[in-house]
Amino acid sequence: MAVVEDGRATGLIAAQEKAVALFAEVEARGLVVPGRGEREVSDAIRDLANDMFGTTRHWHKRIVRSGPNTLLPYQDNPPDRTIGEDDIAFADFGPIFEEYEADFGRTYVFGGDPDKHRLAADLPRVFDAGRAFFRAHQDVTGAGMYAEIARLAADAGWDIGIWHAGHLVGEFPHETNDGAKAESYITPENHHPLRRTDRTGRPCHWILELHFVDRERRFGGFHEQLLDLA
Repeated sequence: MAVVEDGRATGLIAAQEKAVALFAEVEARGLVVPGRGEREVSDAIRDLANDMFGTTRHWHKRIVRSGPNTLLPYQDNPPDRTIGEDDIAFADFGPIFEEYEADFGRTYVFGGDPDKHRLAADLPRVFDAGRAFFRAHQDVTGAGMYAEIARLAADAGWDIGIWHAGHLVGEFPHETNDGAKAESYITPENHHPLRRTDRTGRPCHWILELHFVDRERRFGGFHEQLLDLA
């Protein structure tokens, strides 16, 4: 089992490294820019992933959202919107690399709005603080981890925009790793330790997913990547 698990961890880390490289190239090429539609940007990132890695599958729908659409949870499907000159936008992609899932999200700000820039800066900072909390609390539950993320978000002046702060990840499809919905997410209803084994006896691995919003000013941001592996 240890050899198999070493391979899983290596595969998940390699998948994330490819996602990091993909989004670095997205930024280098300026694919997320004002004047482009959300669907157009999503297709451009998909095509770039195909060019770079031969990636043709994504385990969840590809998301690019901007402006007020950034308030909406994953389940919503808002009409296509053109990114504005003084806008905020985020991308949430789940490419599959050699049967391992990546789940990666980043936020982009255009113009000079200080609050939007503050959100873009707070997201990775809170992610790092959340990861430090996870590493310092060996028995943390999903509920405990969610509570810490909610505290960090509130201290920074943001609300959490969705009902959870992360989920299981693994070989495609990750949904089969655990049949109970609450136990598969970092959510107030998950009172199980995050450091546990799945139904097959393998260690669980987690994505930390941050969707923070300012509902009064009608914008949000997003940051997502591996929590327990680096």
